[in-house]
Amino acid sequence: MPQAQDHGEKSGSSLISHPCMLLALGANLTSNVGAPEITLRAALKLLKLNGATIRAKSALYSTPAFPAGNGPDYVNAAARISAPWDAAQALAVLHDIEAEFGRTRETRWGQRTLDLDLIAFGDQVLPDRQTYKEWRDLPADAQRTTVPQELILPHPRLQDRAFVLVPLADVAPDWVHPVLKLSVTEMRDALDPADLAAVRVLSEDVQNNGL
Repeated sequence: MPQAQDHGEKSGSSLISHPCMLLALGANLTSNVGAPEITLRAALKLLKLNGATIRAKSALYSTPAFPAGNGPDYVNAAARISAPWDAAQALAVLHDIEAEFGRTRETRWGQRTLDLDLIAFGDQVLPDRQTYKEWRDLPADAQRTTVPQELILPHPRLQDRAFVLVPLADVAPDWVHPVLKLSVTEMRDALDPADLAAVRVLSEDVQNNGL
């Protein structure tokens, strides 16, 4: 259940066109501002204060922790934004905002107070198609322990994750992956129905107090 698009939610008006960025938001621990849904809302506010325009934001979803059994369920969402940043600057802003809410990077895929993932930056493939392909095809065991030392875009696990694609379909259903040549809707619909069913829209009360 997508939320209304927020063309007016921005830090300032500008005639300059900036690339569309797709973000995945998630949390499964209480932060210094409250429950995960409150944290996600506060993170969007900080994005605006840092110069981003929120073009669209998804509903809030409850999703099983990943990997399975790794703590409480997550609250997940997605946003489509624009900002006067390049991809590296965008990543730095996201990391700074995560830190504001107590995020630490001690364990790969660990529990977290806030996770802000840059999923895509327009149709850019970074740092290059060969490196992207190597990370996309990384064996599952290596994914748990290996962390890239540079920004990989689009996110190499995007096409595999219901908890990303279901919210993302609320805000950018027709965005086409520049390598796979599939839309967000097509990637979502190719996933296991059981994985999709596990991503549940949160209650109306939570939505009204969420993003």
